[in-house]
Amino acid sequence: MTADPVALDRRHLWHPFTPMRLWAEEEPLIIAAGEGNYLIDTAGRRYLDGVSSLWVNLHGHRCAALDDAVREQLGRIAHSTLLGLGNVPAAELAAALIAVAPAPLSRVFYSDSGSTAVEVALKLAFQYWQHRGRLRRTRFVALADAYHGDTIGAVSLGGIDLFHRLFHPLLFQTLRAPCPHPYRYADGALSPEACREACLGEEVAAVIVEPRVQGAAGIIVHPPGYLAGVAALCRRHDVLLICDEVATGFGRTGELFACQSEGVSPDLMTLAKGLSGGYLPLAATLTTEAIFEAFLDGPERTFFHGHSYTGNPLACAAGLASLRLFGERDLLAQVRSRACRARELLAQQLAPIEAVGEIRQCGLMIGVELVADRQTRRPFPPERRLGAAVCRAARAQGVILRPLGDVLVIVPPLSITDDELATIVGAIAQSIRATV
Repeated sequence: MTADPVALDRRHLWHPFTPMRLWAEEEPLIIAAGEGNYLIDTAGRRYLDGVSSLWVNLHGHRCAALDDAVREQLGRIAHSTLLGLGNVPAAELAAALIAVAPAPLSRVFYSDSGSTAVEVALKLAFQYWQHRGRLRRTRFVALADAYHGDTIGAVSLGGIDLFHRLFHPLLFQTLRAPCPHPYRYADGALSPEACREACLGEEVAAVIVEPRVQGAAGIIVHPPGYLAGVAALCRRHDVLLICDEVATGFGRTGELFACQSEGVSPDLMTLAKGLSGGYLPLAATLTTEAIFEAFLDGPERTFFHGHSYTGNPLACAAGLASLRLFGERDLLAQVRSRACRARELLAQQLAPIEAVGEIRQCGLMIGVELVADRQTRRPFPPERRLGAAVCRAARAQGVILRPLGDVLVIVPPLSITDDELATIVGAIAQSIRATV
């Protein structure tokens, strides 16, 4: 007799970013299968995956092209180390990534999650300046409300107090620039020149930004030209620019990489989430040849960093198959079309609801912020956990969402259809009205 997965979960699992007391008090949803843009629970009920299984799934679940690629690679080898060896899929995927990444990015360093990709970027930037003899360049600039992952270096860059304040004694100090959002922050924060003072002097190694959209901050969309302005500021002060494309990469914003929409070429770019199409853990940090060459002269310049599963062949095979689908299916044009349809649906069905304070959208990254008073932007009391309540109500209608506080987040697979978008938005509208 098969053990009850709910009982096993409650007995043994510790879920990330989940209040476990509340989890134990509610009936858990256990996913047993997936098909297309749907998740299927242990009772056979189907749910639209409105958050792409945490922003990772691009082409839907059980995508035949990715299934076949992983299955074919499994017939060769599942894993071998990249420490002193190479493997075919890792090399092929690296070449494919460089072919589509902004020039002059030319090198790929693999890891296994967004956080580790950011840690690699931090350490590379720091060590690069040490090798260049610029020993004072040891500090990093990040935006207010930034989120770059959960390992200690990445948390040091983070600016979301709810997630990070407990760990302050463990962190290195980061220079903080204003978040460029007019609703939450003063008008002066809209200008990239607000970063100027942080970048002046000889102590900054790099500025790190989530290009165009700060995801975990609540889908905060930057004004047009902001990223390009920050990039120009970095160039002017001889500071490295790190674009954290973990959430925004692989078509989410309508461009393959969000920085491309403003013609920005970073010195380092971090990738994860959609890199393997949502199939297997895989991350990468891309760098320029100038950074790579600073590590070549002598063994003491080796980059002493690595992961046991770096460049895993199964994950890289999935990543290669995923990249091919962008060309075969003209996915970026499809994303732009779906984004336009989503904008129409949001304006028609959600904007008129009094509890909807703001709708923020960039491509297929959407945040719907709930407020108690639209005029003053006064929030609901946090103890109401309204965002979570609305998402529970949407689940009853067959739509899976996950909030960021009282911001309802919609980040569906790129393969979402117009009808499925209508289902998601309709479920949210009904759930808000029923819950508020």
